[in-house]
Amino acid sequence: MNPFSLLIKPAGADCNLRCQYCFYIDHLDEGKPKPRMSVQILERMISSYMQTNQNLSYVFGFQGGEPTLMGLEFFKTVIELQKKHAPPGATVSNGLQTNATLITEEMAEFFGEYKFLLGVSLDGPDYIHDNYRKTIGKTPTHHLVMRGIENLKKYDVEFNILTLVNNESVKKAGEIYNYMKKKDFFFQQYIPCVEYGENNKPLPYSISGREWGDFLIELFDEWVKEDTRKVSIRLFDSIMEYLVYGRYNVCYMNNNCCQYFVVDHDGSIYPCDFFVRDDLVLGNIKTSNWYDFLNSPIYLRFGKQKALWNKSCDNCLFVQLCNGDCPKFRLGGTTPKPLSRLCQGWKKFYAHTYPRFKLLAEELRKEFNVKEATPIGNLKFGRNEPCPCGSGKKYKYCCM
Repeated sequence: MNPFSLLIKPAGADCNLRCQYCFYIDHLDEGKPKPRMSVQILERMISSYMQTNQNLSYVFGFQGGEPTLMGLEFFKTVIELQKKHAPPGATVSNGLQTNATLITEEMAEFFGEYKFLLGVSLDGPDYIHDNYRKTIGKTPTHHLVMRGIENLKKYDVEFNILTLVNNESVKKAGEIYNYMKKKDFFFQQYIPCVEYGENNKPLPYSISGREWGDFLIELFDEWVKEDTRKVSIRLFDSIMEYLVYGRYNVCYMNNNCCQYFVVDHDGSIYPCDFFVRDDLVLGNIKTSNWYDFLNSPIYLRFGKQKALWNKSCDNCLFVQLCNGDCPKFRLGGTTPKPLSRLCQGWKKFYAHTYPRFKLLAEELRKEFNVKEATPIGNLKFGRNEPCPCGSGKKYKYCCM
């Protein structure tokens, strides 16, 4: 059995905010009972997972919606059940993705005691963050997030910042990055906002591939000045992981989407957080086991679609860094053949940054005495050759 992690939605899609760009916003029904995971389902999930062979390393990630809606007692029960069912010598890791607006001092103290790693959603300074991230009553939330962060800091809870890059913030990479640095937020993650409406048309807050590429280039140019050993940006770390060690540590870079399982509040199991859909339900933890899920034809078919990329990817210099990109970005569906909406941006970004990433990788290999990993494709393009970003311009006039 290959190791896998769990992404758990104990409160389903329920959330105390109503961020306009949230891909779960259509799942929120004010008239229905609030989804909440029962103790019975929680224990079944934990006990059965800890009976699988994960090389004694068990990874639980709690997400939503907003998982802190479950309250502190729920997470105390999580720890009790993990202690009860963990095999001898096991290592247990707990993560939590949150908007941080409900993080009390008591909750922060608990997360600090049990070494939870938190991801806090923050889009930048207040005038950027509050543009889309509002309460149910449509009031700003930036000050509430910062209050929650202060509680985390007080109890030494490790956290990183997750920033969703939308149509309003995509031209402000440097401003957002320097704001994060000023706040001493040195662990950062940036996610492109790409959501679709009818007929697979991008919604207004989505960004284009070109915009994504420009954002990443501006971000990189700020970071590379003096912060390569100071600020961790997950995308950049993942590129370095591949260049130094030859391995992937984020799912979108891999060539198969069988990476983890989503566990919904009612015990339903899905293959991916972006694809919690009725036609992709693998079963339920109450009646099936992890062996069944790992061998589900739906799961295996879903995983294999990642490598069924567009033909133009075959000749791309950077295909080993994305393997066709996340299926979510392939024009809004699971059909594997369309190009990723972000393809142009990825090419522009990699053409601009690869030479410097390669130098950084060489430094790290020497520092840690690591043999050179498998190089990416044939990244040998000259200054007067067509730029790999696909602009049609000569490389020296485009992405250098």
